[in-house]
Amino acid sequence: MTGPLAWLDRPDERRGIRFAEPDGSWRFWSYAELADLVRRYAAALRDTGVGAGDVVSIVETTGPRFVGLLFGSMLAGAAASPVAPPPPFGDRERWTEHLHGVLRASTPRLVVHDPALPLVAEVCAGAGVPAYDGEGLLAGGDNRWAAAPTSDGLALVQFTSGSSGRVRGVRVPRPALAATVAGIQGWLRMTPDDPTASWLPVHHDMGLVGCLLAPVATGSDLWLMSPGDFVRRPLRYLECFGRHGARLTAMPAFGLDHIIRRVPRRALAGMDFSAWRAVIVGAERIQPTLLTEFARFAAPHGLRREALLPAYGLAEATLSVTGVPLDTGWRTATVEQGEVVGCGRPLAGAQVTVVDDDGRIVEDGTVGEIVVRGPSVAAGYLPANSDGTASVTRLIDGEVHTGDAGFLSDGELFVLGRLGDGVKVRGRMLLAEDVEAAAVSACGAPVGRITALLGQVGDAPRVVLLLVRPEPGWLSAACAAAEVAAEGVPVEAVVVPAGAVARTSSGKPRRRLMWQDYLAGRLRSAEPVPAGPPATP
Repeated sequence: MTGPLAWLDRPDERRGIRFAEPDGSWRFWSYAELADLVRRYAAALRDTGVGAGDVVSIVETTGPRFVGLLFGSMLAGAAASPVAPPPPFGDRERWTEHLHGVLRASTPRLVVHDPALPLVAEVCAGAGVPAYDGEGLLAGGDNRWAAAPTSDGLALVQFTSGSSGRVRGVRVPRPALAATVAGIQGWLRMTPDDPTASWLPVHHDMGLVGCLLAPVATGSDLWLMSPGDFVRRPLRYLECFGRHGARLTAMPAFGLDHIIRRVPRRALAGMDFSAWRAVIVGAERIQPTLLTEFARFAAPHGLRREALLPAYGLAEATLSVTGVPLDTGWRTATVEQGEVVGCGRPLAGAQVTVVDDDGRIVEDGTVGEIVVRGPSVAAGYLPANSDGTASVTRLIDGEVHTGDAGFLSDGELFVLGRLGDGVKVRGRMLLAEDVEAAAVSACGAPVGRITALLGQVGDAPRVVLLLVRPEPGWLSAACAAAEVAAEGVPVEAVVVPAGAVARTSSGKPRRRLMWQDYLAGRLRSAEPVPAGPPATP
C-alpha cells in the first residue's frame, strides 16, 4: 500500500498512540494493535456493503475506535467522513440540524457512532440512513480485510469549519491527501523519532490531517487528548513535551492564550522544552504579541522562539498551504491595519497568488484575495454544496479562491482575515479581525472575550461588539477603540453570557451566522448598551 495507508504493511509494535484517560493516565495502543483494529473495521464495513465510491460518516470522540474507523473506511475503498460529535452542553437542536445537513450533503452508505451518543442513531433513523455503534459493528466477526483500495478514489470528505456560512463537504482524493501528508513531513522533517502531541478535534482538518494522519503515516509516537481534556488540564498537555519528549504540535492561537492564562509558571518546574521544535499556529488571525508572550512563557524551560511556526491552510486545500520554515523564526509586517504576522511560504508544491476584485494578480504588498493551486487542492464540493452560494470560498478549475484577504511579501504570505466578515468604508475594506484586535488591545481582554461583527444595517455599515462577562472599564474602552479602528462606523456593544459566541470546531467565530442572528433580533442584551466615552485611567 502507498500514501497514508502504507504504515499498515509493517506496523511498529513499539511505537503507537497514547490516548488520554479521564483518570490522568495514558492508554497505549501500538501501531501493530491499531493496524489489526483497522483491518477488522475494514472487513466489517465491507460486510455491510461498503465499497469503492461510498462515504462512511464517523461520529466518534477521540479514541482507538475513531482511528480504526478512519483508516478502516479508506482501506475498504470508501471515503471517511469525520463528523463532530454533539457538544456535551451545547445546543442539541442546532447540532441535530447540523447532522441532518451533513447527511443530506454526503449521502453516506452508513454512519458509525460512539455508542454513548444515542442522539446520532435517532437522527439517522429519521433521515433513513443506516447507523451502527462503533462497538456493535465488530460484534460477531473477527475477519481482517487485506485488499488495497484503488489509488484514484476519494480518501476523505471533510466538512469545512463553517466560519463564513453553513458547512460544506470537501472531496479530498487520495493523491491530494498523500501530497499534503508528504508536504507536512518534508516541512517539519518528520521521522519516526519525532513524537507529536495534540488536543485538536480529530474531525477537523488541522487535527485530522496534521496531527493524526501525518504522525501515523510517519510511524512516530503520538499523544492524543480531546479538546475538553486540554481546556480542563492544559498542564497535562505541556507535560507531553516537558516530560515525555514530544517535539511537534499544532493549534489555533487561542490555545497559546489558554496555556498562558491557565498554567502557573511555577507548574513548569522540572520541564525541559529544548527538544520541542515545532509549534504550528494557524486557523485564525495571529496577534504578534501573543506569539511573543508564549515564547517568553516557555523560554526559561528551553523552547526557542524559532519553534513557533505560523501557518495558513484550509480544508479546500486538504489542510496546509503555507508555513514558516523550521529554524528561521517568524516575522511581521506593518500595514495600514497594524502589525501582521507572516504565515510562511508555500508547502507541498502549492502555488499562492493574490488577486484583485477582477481576478488580476496584484503586486507584492498589495492586499487582495488569496488564491491557491497545487497537488493538495481538493476535487470540489459535494454536489449539494457545489452552487458556491454558501461561502465566499470557491473551488474553480483546480484553484481555491479562498475568500481570505492577504498579501505576499518576498514570497511569504500575510493573512488579514475573511473577506466575508467585513464592509467597505470609503472604498477600503474594513475587516472584523482588525476592529476586534483594536478593541481587545484597548482593554487587555483575554482571547475570546470580545468578538467583533461587521455588516450592513439597511444601507449603513455597523460594528457589533460581543462582550462575554466584561470587567469594569472594558465596555467604554473597547467601543472607543473599535470606533477609531472602524473609521467612525457606529459601534453597538452587546453583553452576552459565556457560550453565546458561536464558534467552529477549530475555535473561529462564526461571524456571518451571528450577524444573521443579530439582524433577526436573536443576539442582543436585555437592553442595548451604549458605547459611551473611553474609560478614564
